[in-house]
Amino acid sequence: MIGLFGFIAVAVLFGLTWYQVPLVSSQGMVVRAHFSGGEVPSQPSDSAWERVAPLPVPLSGQIITRPVWPEPSARALSIRSIHNGQDIAFLLEWQDATINESLTPGVFRDGVAVALPLGDAPAFFCMGQLDHYVNIWHWKADWQSDVDRRAERAKESKRGQSGPRRFEVIPRRPSSVEDLIGGGFSTLTSKEQQGRIQGQAEWKSGLWRVVMKRPLTLTGDDLDNEAMLVPGRMQAVAFAVWNGENKERNGQKAVASWMQLLIDPFHAPAKNGSGSSEPTPRSS
Repeated sequence: MIGLFGFIAVAVLFGLTWYQVPLVSSQGMVVRAHFSGGEVPSQPSDSAWERVAPLPVPLSGQIITRPVWPEPSARALSIRSIHNGQDIAFLLEWQDATINESLTPGVFRDGVAVALPLGDAPAFFCMGQLDHYVNIWHWKADWQSDVDRRAERAKESKRGQSGPRRFEVIPRRPSSVEDLIGGGFSTLTSKEQQGRIQGQAEWKSGLWRVVMKRPLTLTGDDLDNEAMLVPGRMQAVAFAVWNGENKERNGQKAVASWMQLLIDPFHAPAKNGSGSSEPTPRSS
């Protein structure tokens, strides 16, 4: 039943986009991260996503700062989220007629981003503001291409394939998602430690499907610059989409301003007879 509902919701979402029907603001909407006891899906094609109803979210142009971008090509974003008490993942889907996975002078890439405030008070949804910073997870199509090509090259090496050796410089990236901090326009900074947020994506028949996944609880240094994701607590979240074919980059993008993210609560892990543990959902 949820699979059918999800298909209908996505069809309505992209039908509105195709016919350019005006959409309302995303403010007041709630993105729910559904609890699931199994492994959190890392791939867009994972069947676990079919058990979660997508949330259609309207997108609008960035008109706060110059250069403004009042007419972005992406008008809607479909959002799903799953967590298992240890990891959380978002599946983001949007319509894009072309795949743009290069970044060269005059050529721009496709991308999508999740913004989460640092602390309890929501900051300005585009890039944050002084003393109200945001943690931004920016998936980039060209970075995904780099990751995928390196993975394919590694598979070829393991299979011991013969033939002409290809000389290609592929950047070594820990993830297709860049982990950033923003404190206002022109303050976006890439974190020194990357790879905590992993990304996987696929483009097919004019539709991007991107998964971003991160542990709920982080350990290590520089945790002051990490968004806290707390099960059972309502917190803020925002989104942005770039279409490289439409020459969108930096502040020229489609945005969904602050809405609420609700991560399903769950019981603390309980030890079983074998010594293992698994979190269980908390009854409401």
